[in-house]
Amino acid sequence: MATLLRSKLSNVATTVSNKSQAKVSGMFARMGFQAATDEEAVGFAHCDDLDFEHRQGLQMDILKTEGEPCGDEGAEPPVEGDIHYQRGDGAPLPPSGSKDQAVGAGGEFGGHDKPKITAWEAGWNVTNAIQGMFVLGLPYAILHGGYLGLFLIIFAAVVCCYTGKILIACLYEENEDGEVVRVRDSYVAIANACCAPRFPTLGGRVVNVAQIIELVMTCILYVVVSGNLMYNSFPGLPVSQKSWSIIATAMLLPCAFLKNLKAVSKFSLLCTLAHFVINILVIAYCLSRARDWAWEKVKFYIDVKKFPISIGIIVFSYTSQIFLPSLEGNMQQPSEFHCMMNWTHIAACVLKGLFALVAYLTWADETKEVITDNLPGSIRAVVNIFLVAKALLSYPLPFFAAVEVLEKSLFQEGSRAFFPACYGGDGRLKSWGLTLRCALVVFTLLMAIYVPHFALLMGLTGSLTGAGLCFLLPSLFHLRLLWRKLLWHQVFFDVAIFVIGGICSVSGFVHSLEGLIEAYGTNAED
Repeated sequence: MATLLRSKLSNVATTVSNKSQAKVSGMFARMGFQAATDEEAVGFAHCDDLDFEHRQGLQMDILKTEGEPCGDEGAEPPVEGDIHYQRGDGAPLPPSGSKDQAVGAGGEFGGHDKPKITAWEAGWNVTNAIQGMFVLGLPYAILHGGYLGLFLIIFAAVVCCYTGKILIACLYEENEDGEVVRVRDSYVAIANACCAPRFPTLGGRVVNVAQIIELVMTCILYVVVSGNLMYNSFPGLPVSQKSWSIIATAMLLPCAFLKNLKAVSKFSLLCTLAHFVINILVIAYCLSRARDWAWEKVKFYIDVKKFPISIGIIVFSYTSQIFLPSLEGNMQQPSEFHCMMNWTHIAACVLKGLFALVAYLTWADETKEVITDNLPGSIRAVVNIFLVAKALLSYPLPFFAAVEVLEKSLFQEGSRAFFPACYGGDGRLKSWGLTLRCALVVFTLLMAIYVPHFALLMGLTGSLTGAGLCFLLPSLFHLRLLWRKLLWHQVFFDVAIFVIGGICSVSGFVHSLEGLIEAYGTNAED
């Protein structure tokens, strides 16, 4: 009996020793004493740690669901700048119960405590982002680009679909076992990983700045389009476009008191459906005048000075990359992401191309910046009122997202905060925090009053932040993080997109800025 006991103890000791040796050798392998380099070993170790935490989180979620419902207590803070938002044209991502989760990432890897969404629901979110009100400016792009403008609508759809996929690819890495694991959860995290280890937060700050500029410019565009539509709907009233913008902004001041988007999200679906109905009405009117279509007006040449502005308009209408990491992390089947991106961008390309072409053929050289301004007076008033209502109800989404990014970047409590927190210990918004929100609303009004040019502002934003977030940064990040695994044609595509995107961005920004200066000088003379 004693001999048997000693034998078992010896076997246990041998097993423990073997496991210890395996762990030690594995640790040395990760440190670089085998084929892998030091950088790869550290990356693999990081992947394993994150994968372990990921699985542990899943087990905890299962235990919590079997017990009492759990809230957000103890959840890790969201990555700075990672937001769930639509560019104001559709329902936000699945709502949650807390302030941080309304817009923030809400936990690691997209938040496992949130209800997952299907591929169709994810596609609806992407469709809302790229099929919003800003398609009203596409016929104006055809005015200055002709058939090349139509080609650009198709080209932008293909490129944005591709860059959305490679951006998601940057969220994943392979561990030592060859398993692909999700090690990042946001655009900001990808940017920080590209700048590490020398500048671990620089990339995230660049993305945050671009994101804030795009969100604030989106809010400005909503105020501009509201004033423009109301002024052209009721030209007989002694009210200027600037006055209509002031009236619209007065109705938007309650946005400063928003704590979450629950109330707004209830109207988002109705707004989106109403917008699709309006698009159908515009197309139906254009089809009724098919006999008068001016095919000869569609040019094969371009207006060199104004076509770069059209590039910015088209690119801005496809911007959705900033929230794709969070969207993919909330999908029930992330493997369906590529298929979802394909059909949403194909549908957007077809609908945008048809809408822009049909509208331009109807009004040709008389096409205005906002196409509904070309409709007859009786129809225009009804359609524009619905569009103004949609713009006003869509404004809170980008506004709230911009506020969240600013608060997390500058006012969040902690050692990295530049200013004191906007919220008190009881969760209430402080008076000076409310003042800052009101100041942001007033700022959008001032910009809309002094630069009331929808197409030029849209082109400027698309050239400045749209091209950067959709073309330049995704291709650059893909090359930086996955260089060793890319095939030659993938490298070629990424480099080509970066070069073409850079040229379009610079030319569009310069010509949009020149157009704004020229328009501002004309307004000053008048």
